[in-house]
Order: sequence, then structure tokens, then C-alpha cells
Amino acid sequence: MTNTVIANTPTVLIADDYPDVLVALRLLLKGEGFQLETVSSPERLLDALGQRSFDLVLMDLNYTRDTTSGAEGLNLLDRIRLLDETLPIVAMTAWGTIELAVEAMQRGVCDFILKPWDNVRLLQTLRTHLEAGRARRRERQLQEQRQAEQVRELAAALEIQQSLLPHTILPLRGCELATAWHPVRAVSGDFFNVLHFDDSTSAICIGDVSGKGMPAALVMSNAQALTKAFAEAHCPPSELCALVNRALCGQLSPGKFVTFFYAHFDSNQRALSYSNAGHNPPLLLRKDGECFPLEQGGPVLGIFKDQMFDQAEIALASGDRLLLYTDGITEAENENGEEFGEERLLSLLRSHRQLSAQALQQTVMAAVTEFCGGNFQDDATLLVLAVE
Repeated sequence: MTNTVIANTPTVLIADDYPDVLVALRLLLKGEGFQLETVSSPERLLDALGQRSFDLVLMDLNYTRDTTSGAEGLNLLDRIRLLDETLPIVAMTAWGTIELAVEAMQRGVCDFILKPWDNVRLLQTLRTHLEAGRARRRERQLQEQRQAEQVRELAAALEIQQSLLPHTILPLRGCELATAWHPVRAVSGDFFNVLHFDDSTSAICIGDVSGKGMPAALVMSNAQALTKAFAEAHCPPSELCALVNRALCGQLSPGKFVTFFYAHFDSNQRALSYSNAGHNPPLLLRKDGECFPLEQGGPVLGIFKDQMFDQAEIALASGDRLLLYTDGITEAENENGEEFGEERLLSLLRSHRQLSAQALQQTVMAAVTEFCGGNFQDDATLLVLAVE
């Protein structure tokens, strides 16, 4: 008989309640270079699997409590699969039927040997499934390594993203500002920032990249960096939008774009000049409940290279509340597929307009989270500005 050498001595666990069978299999397999452990009951088989790993299990389907149907062995297969779903299992029985073989295969047996066995066929079967089992385990290990690497990469990407967002927001003179940033995946396509040019002039921006996940996050980082690079006190919002748009055009893949809102705030004059590039219009709610959506600007960024943008200016007053948000807020869906929507958001804003910026931000996020059961369909970002 010609021996086929398998790299790394294979370990086989044999389970059978007949001592003579165990002795015969031990003599055969040890002579072929296998490392063996033998057990005589299902309980001992499970104990052995719990204590060490094996390359293959060779097991009887019929035990002393049920010597003909194979039911005890079939139930044992389910318990083995819970311990190790990649472990090759070769079943042996003297009471074989087509039905038993089919059910054994369905429960995870990779091959079926009838007693009395043919030594050559048994050895060939074991070697075939040992190699196949090792290949499956190598593939599983590679998958686990890739998944672990992806987790590490996503954690690093999230850390980078968070570093691009403002860690602490310096207060705007005469105003309170509160923010919330909720990525629906490990990384986000939403961004926001508050930039201070001098004691009285600041910039507020919010943006949303089409799509989700890592591709959107990469574009988000680029848009965030461009905004920081171009933002100056003397650069008006309309010009800033045009500059960022021109830089993004040609960099985005087809169908990708960025919605963007950028505003200058003059705390001395309590004046807000802004340009809206296709973003959800921020809601300016007056103390008396009148609402003004901030819509003036132009189309989304990243599509039309030479696009020019308009801007508008609006005066703020004590008691005003300005709400900037991405569509992950209004498009959050409940279990019936109904969106939270702008009307519900505006009603919530009116009902709680007397709250501070922080309290209003928490109220809105709590309401949206409850509405969708915490299952946001898109990244959700919220900025609340309360004029004192």
C-alpha cells in the first residue's frame, strides 16, 4: 500500500461504542501516520472536542441506546456543528439506508462509510476530507483575518474622520450652539464645522455626500479639507461654494455629489449671510413661531464646474432658533416606511423653540430616534443655533 503523506500529522477523533472497532481503526490509522484519540460515547466525543481541536471526526451513527436508526448519531451531528462548523465528519454505520445517508449529509457529514469497511477506501476518504477540511479552515482563517483588518481600518478611518470634525466648538458671541453627528455605518458622509475668523466673524457649514460608507467618507474628508482651505473672513459664502465646487468637479465618480450649506455670522450685527448648494434648507424659527427656510444658493457641488452661486443675508434676533440638518434626520423611517419629514421636524421645533440649543438638539434627536426605533437609514447630523 502506498502512503500519501499529509503535511503536519493529522489528528483524528474516532467515536464508536464497539471496542473491537476502535482497536481495528487505531491499528490501521496509526500505521498510516495519523494521531488518534478514541472515545466510546457521544458524551465523551463532545468532551474531547471541547478540550482540543481535531482535523477530522470519524464517528459511528449507532450507539448502545439506539443501535439501528442512527437517531442518536444524527442528533450528535447538530451538537458537533455548534462547536465547530468547519470540522470534517465522516460517519460510519452497519445499518445504512439511503434516507439515513441523506439526512446525515444534510446535517453536515461530508462522507458515509458502511461497516465492514474497505481499508483502502477508508484511508482515501479520510485523506480527501482532511485536505478539504484544512482548506476550508485556511479560508475561514483568512476571512477572519480580512474581517479583523477591515475592522481595524474602519476604526482608523473613523478616528481620522472624528479628528476632522471640531472636538470643541468655541461659543459664538451672543449665541449658543449644539451639535449631533450620528454615522449610520462605521464612517460617515456627513460633515460640519464652525470656524472662527476673529472675535465677531465666524463661519458655519454642514454638508452631505451622496452615498454611504467608505466612498462617501473619503469624499467627505476631501470636501471638509477644501472648505477649511478656502474659508476666509473676506471670502463670501457664494464664492466659497464656487471654489469648493470647482475643486470637487472631476474628482468625484459619476453620480456622486455633495450638498452643502455655508454661512458667515457677524455677531456684532447679528447678521447671517449664506449660500445653500442643494442642501436641505436650514430652518430659521423666529421667537413668534414664524419660519424661514434658508434656500438661496445654487445646485449641488461636484457636477457643474463653472457654476456660480447666489447668497442671501438675514438678520437674527434674540429668541431665534436656527436648525441645520442633513437628510438622515427627515428621511428616518418608522416600521411602516413613513418618513419623519420636514413637517414633523418643524412642528417639533415650534413646540420647543424656547429651549436652549443643547436641550433642543437633544429633544430633536430623541424624537427622531424614537420614531425610527434607532434604525437610521442614513447618516444624521444636526446643528442648533440659539440666539440669546
